[in-house]
Amino acid sequence: MSKIAIVKEFWSFLRVRKKWWLAPIVFFLILLGALIIFTQGSALAPFIYALF
Repeated sequence: MSKIAIVKEFWSFLRVRKKWWLAPIVFFLILLGALIIFTQGSALAPFIYALF
């Protein structure tokens, strides 16, 4: 299953089941994951990990 298919299926689930409150949660988790991944090798990593 491709990544695009998963996104399409999730979008369809949100539309059909009207679970719009899940969208901000998923967006925040993706943003948080990207922040951790992109700052792993930088000098900011110890400060960001200290927040959590």
